[in-house]
Amino acid sequence: MNLLFFSSNFCEPCMITRSVLGEVAKLVPAARIAELDVVRDSDEAERAGIRVTPTVVVLTADGSEVFRAEGVPTVDQVLVALAKAV
Repeated sequence: MNLLFFSSNFCEPCMITRSVLGEVAKLVPAARIAELDVVRDSDEAERAGIRVTPTVVVLTADGSEVFRAEGVPTVDQVLVALAKAV
């Protein structure tokens, strides 16, 4: 299960999302969380259709998207999405 977190430098909700994902990482150590800066990683952000930050995308092992949250997700939302990705 892979989780992509698209963020930007001056995004206050991104800081909150970072905290949410830190909690998720403690609960699900097998989850691979990658933070991508929409400026630095603009090609990847464009391919993923990112319109706002923060955006969290959960993918299955084969790369299928099972969840997308624009804005700050809850820990429960991310845990349910990760369960769907298994």
